[in-house]
Amino acid sequence: MRTLTTTEEFHELAANKPVVFMFTAGWCPDCRVIDPIMPDIESSFSDFTFVSVDRDNFIDLCIEKDIYGIPSFLAYTNGNEAGRFVSKDRKTQEEIEAFLTNLPK
Repeated sequence: MRTLTTTEEFHELAANKPVVFMFTAGWCPDCRVIDPIMPDIESSFSDFTFVSVDRDNFIDLCIEKDIYGIPSFLAYTNGNEAGRFVSKDRKTQEEIEAFLTNLPK
């Protein structure tokens, strides 16, 4: 999974390709729980580019996009928000895969 480096990169990726942003933080225990399953999920949903967004480094972007809980997922296709799985709850592999399965491609 690539790591977001700038807010400009976020907007460029969101505008130009099917992308799923995973909002996370190093101190987040629920984020660490899903880290080991993310490579399998990325492999199963290879139509999307997956990008990790460190909440602490991009707090203004989180506020702009109403991301107040982590881990959370925000997806874009064709330059538009395609879906969001945003909450402070721990997420299972099945829940993440169900979210991704229902996204428009």
